[in-house]
Amino acid sequence: MGIKDMLFGLVAKVIIERPAKKNTYDELAERLIEAGKQIEQKVTSLQDTPANREQMRHIIGIERWGQRRLRTTLGEPAVTDEYDNYAPSSNLTVAGLRKEWTATRAETVTLARSLGEINATQTVPHNDFGPLTPRGWLVYLTQHANRESGRLK
Repeated sequence: MGIKDMLFGLVAKVIIERPAKKNTYDELAERLIEAGKQIEQKVTSLQDTPANREQMRHIIGIERWGQRRLRTTLGEPAVTDEYDNYAPSSNLTVAGLRKEWTATRAETVTLARSLGEINATQTVPHNDFGPLTPRGWLVYLTQHANRESGRLK
């Protein structure tokens, strides 16, 4: 294991897994809902620029990629891929991407509740942070979307 892997593993434990342990799946679902609404509000007033469209495609792509990883705890086959194939069409406007965002985040909330029903604990690999618990993944997805939405102008 290289230094980069060790650092990312430490970051995952401190800023992802530690907060995840303190929350139930229902609490994580509620946080996803609230954060999703805030991002949706922000996107409503965005200018339809190439930079904003690309940033929204990135946020949505990561969210969908994370969903796919999490579905392995519900029985779907494991995959090792990048988020690029999960991003929405580059032809969508900001308004279209807002709709995609709303639907994508709603799907993450549904997934969180399904994980809670089985009290999922099986770790799922993240390309950079290594194995994350399902709760850790939900924290990661919330944090990622919040952080990346700060780059929208």
